[in-house]
Amino acid sequence: MTYKNPSITVDCVVFDDRDRLLLIRRRNPPFAGQFALPGGFVDYGETTEAAARRELLEETGLTAKDLRLIGVYSDPKRDPRGHTISIAYLVVIEDGAPTAGDDATEAQFRVDWRELELAFDHNEIVRDAVRMRRLKR
Repeated sequence: MTYKNPSITVDCVVFDDRDRLLLIRRRNPPFAGQFALPGGFVDYGETTEAAARRELLEETGLTAKDLRLIGVYSDPKRDPRGHTISIAYLVVIEDGAPTAGDDATEAQFRVDWRELELAFDHNEIVRDAVRMRRLKR
């Protein structure tokens, strides 16, 4: 008997000290060319925290110092490729400037992030991260 299970992904929400949001422009489908949060699939044997750190580094060249769980996003329709469950983290980074790599054609801190339609359910994840940041203050 074979089982069909969802894939696990991670997403990283990173704000700088000027309240700009770190976004990548996706290289590959789905949503090629659209802005998204840095993130990707968790490798077998990898923790979600390690995957978030790895994906952030691969896609933006930035190193995570601290991770805080924002939430779990499990809508079966969140990814047109199939059922994925994302673990989203609010990330504090070490100083540095983003540089695109891996699956990203661009990586940059955006001041206009509130007006952008992000890939997948990333607008919802960012809203939850903003709410979480407000509660912390």
